[in-house]
Amino acid sequence: METQAAALRSPHPWKRRWSGVLLFLAVVGPGIITANVDNDAGGITTYSLAGAQFGTGLLWALIPITVALIVIQEMSARMGATTGKGLASLIRENFGVKVTFYLMTALLITDFGNTISEFAGVAASMELFGVSKFIAVPAAAFLIWILVLRGTYRLVEKVFLVACLFYVVYPISCYLAHPDWMPVLRSTLLPVGITVNGPYLGMLIGVVGTTIAPWMQFYIQSSVVEKGIRQDRYWMSRWDVIVGCITTDVVAFFIIVACAVTLNVHHVTIRDAADAARSLEPLAGRYASLLFAFGLLNASLFSAAILPLATVYYVCEAFGWEAGIDKKWHEARSFYGMYSVMVILGAGTVLWPHLPLITVMFVSQVVNGMLLPFVLIFMLLLINRKDLMGNQVNGPVFNIIAWMSSAVMIVLTLALVATSLGLKLG
Repeated sequence: METQAAALRSPHPWKRRWSGVLLFLAVVGPGIITANVDNDAGGITTYSLAGAQFGTGLLWALIPITVALIVIQEMSARMGATTGKGLASLIRENFGVKVTFYLMTALLITDFGNTISEFAGVAASMELFGVSKFIAVPAAAFLIWILVLRGTYRLVEKVFLVACLFYVVYPISCYLAHPDWMPVLRSTLLPVGITVNGPYLGMLIGVVGTTIAPWMQFYIQSSVVEKGIRQDRYWMSRWDVIVGCITTDVVAFFIIVACAVTLNVHHVTIRDAADAARSLEPLAGRYASLLFAFGLLNASLFSAAILPLATVYYVCEAFGWEAGIDKKWHEARSFYGMYSVMVILGAGTVLWPHLPLITVMFVSQVVNGMLLPFVLIFMLLLINRKDLMGNQVNGPVFNIIAWMSSAVMIVLTLALVATSLGLKLG
């Protein structure tokens, strides 16, 4: 009788499975959104150039890049779930106000430059559809601004998750290009296309450098905190991070392949992602070209909303100001005020006819590269403190992987800065 009573009290297996699925859906968001923003206008341009210039010769790099991205993003999410604080708050409390001020100032400058480049991506993609930037950019800025200003965290997160789904246009665009999959698979699993020269190494550094940016670590940790994810549900958040990191690099894979089997094979030279979309039409068909252009528009809009949001999150955290999408304007004036200024100035700057966009993107890229090593070191020092993380500190094996991944990222990022400076000065 007791066994029967226990059976009646215990939930049916399918109910347990569905409750697990629903719980995962309640936690999912920060990892997938943060990783997919990485495929912004600059990222798509980098991957397009990699495919157009070197064919499938850089596909092998996506596997170790994905591992490094998972390791670093997981650490940020774990710190948020364990401490209940954002990364900026932890840096201020443990390394001092002066260090935090300089770090936040540099991040604010570079993220503003990145925001300008996202609105430039909106302008370029909409011009492919025959819409002037003087209409497209202000409309995009208003939609982004009103979404964050009037929306709740749950609503904004759902909109961002839907935007992630539209990245499927790149696999479809790649399919329409009809690649030969056996050579593609060989280049992915084996570094068969390695060439030891300046252009190849420069592009490799660019592909790595566009994957992990300082703002990503601040944003994912702040999102985990605002979503209220704690240690008891963190294992689901870890899967959110893993899924997000894998999907974003799968998208990168299809972008490189699409450009490799069309532009590279026919020796077509491009300057940016918009050029790639235009050039695909005579080689892979109009639908492939339109899908590629739509993907650029979606990525630019998505990132133009997230980058300013990430910036104001960690700046407000760093100085103890109220922040959060669920708060009203009068509760978080600094948060909404800075967000409004970044969106308005970022969009307005793109409309300035004589703006040197290449210089703006160059400066933001260099500052981004200079900051990443500092952010990674701060993260690793924090996550290995037992008084802060308790039993959630890195274990020996994971710590070795984390330090090795971070060391490689630091070396490659510094090399990216040196390469960029050399190209600029030369």
